[in-house]
Amino acid sequence: MFQATRRRLAIWYTAVTAVLLLLFASGVYLYVRSTLIERIDDTLNHVVEIVERSLVIEPINNHVDRFRINVEASFRDNTGTVEDDHIDLEWFSPTGKLLWSTLSEPLNIPIHANLTGETVRVVKGESENSKFPTPHYPLSPEGTPPSPLLLRQVTQRVEVRRQVLGYLRVSHPWFEVTKPSRQLIFDLALGIGLMVLSVGASGWFLSGKAMEPVDESYQRLKQFTADASHELRSPITLIQTNVQVALADLDLAEAEATTSLQYRQQLKMVERLTQRLGKLVNDLLFLARQDSGISKDTFSACPMDALLMEVVEEQQLLVPEKEIALSLDLVDPPASETSPELLENWFTLVGNWDQLVRLFTNLIANALHYSPAGGRVKVELARIEGINRVSRLRYTSAQLQVKVSDTGVGIPASALPRLFDRFYRVDPARTHTTGNTATASATGSGLGLAIAQAIVEHHQGYIQVESTQGIGTTFTVTLPITLES
Repeated sequence: MFQATRRRLAIWYTAVTAVLLLLFASGVYLYVRSTLIERIDDTLNHVVEIVERSLVIEPINNHVDRFRINVEASFRDNTGTVEDDHIDLEWFSPTGKLLWSTLSEPLNIPIHANLTGETVRVVKGESENSKFPTPHYPLSPEGTPPSPLLLRQVTQRVEVRRQVLGYLRVSHPWFEVTKPSRQLIFDLALGIGLMVLSVGASGWFLSGKAMEPVDESYQRLKQFTADASHELRSPITLIQTNVQVALADLDLAEAEATTSLQYRQQLKMVERLTQRLGKLVNDLLFLARQDSGISKDTFSACPMDALLMEVVEEQQLLVPEKEIALSLDLVDPPASETSPELLENWFTLVGNWDQLVRLFTNLIANALHYSPAGGRVKVELARIEGINRVSRLRYTSAQLQVKVSDTGVGIPASALPRLFDRFYRVDPARTHTTGNTATASATGSGLGLAIAQAIVEHHQGYIQVESTQGIGTTFTVTLPITLES
């Protein structure tokens, strides 16, 4: 599936890039072609202006109002000049009769004035007229069909006092446009081909990079689904078993007097399993809402010292039999701090009270759970002021840091990178000793630390863990005083 998606991404990327390159190449080709045509037309119009100024105009029979062009005097010096520029001249009488030309054979093209330039197609053949100079266009070899000739032409009507003296037509070979145009097409095609191949290779590489997080998320989703299915299967199976036993005991209710007590015990077991299942579903729903960003929790000022006092008091009531010393240490502000308003809100941050209670309840409960009898769990709250390293002045990025330390069994170093993964347990069979009693630790669902991390990230903070086996574990939660918008 991922290979097919990667292939489609690469193909789409290459196709879109190829279309854009084709559009760009088409624009370049049209621009260069139009520029070449404009240059030829400008050259032809310039030649027309020069030749028109060099025309020798004579009166006819000494008439003042009638003139003619002296063809021999006007064009005797133009032949060599125009050949050097690949330009041909033709002079026509007012009636359209060809009088002079640099071409060896007439083009047989109708005369009409056109100063904007036009492209004509001529099939060259043999000419019976030998009075014109030899042309500079190569003729077709003998025995081959006449080759078509493309010319760019400009025609100027010459007038004196509203009397048409004749027509001057200037021609330029069209291969001055077609030859560089063909070379440009070849260069653009080669460049586009190489670019498409490069884009295809880079597209395949980039699509692979883009699919890596998708593949990783998919694998995590598969693992999450498998773990969730496993966690949900156990309580559902137990509920089903207890219900079946309870129903079977109903048939013996009249024969056994103790059935009522057994039935009550089985129903209490079903109730506990249902509560466990409900808690698991609520945890999954909480994580799903945090992941999707649809959580609409309200944030307000939360005094962390009061919050931690409340959590510590609740936890002390739950584990009196373990004889674990649970303490809360509040780090006092420095003596240099004299602002009454700041001192009053020294441990206050913006957050969600219920989520923060859940966060530190999970951490402290875990510390108590994995600490042996006679152990110690310490909760420390401190405020970290933001200090500019250059000016040494305080700025507004103050943070609160909460450390939860225990003297429990510790966590292996290999397990620390996955400690906050959902449904992950360091060792489901691991036990710890409370007095002389071994109690299994695999009573939770493996979502506690994942929920703790989600809450910390929701408050734009971060959580760290340090642990040494046989010595203890320390969780450090750092939260900003004010959330960034």
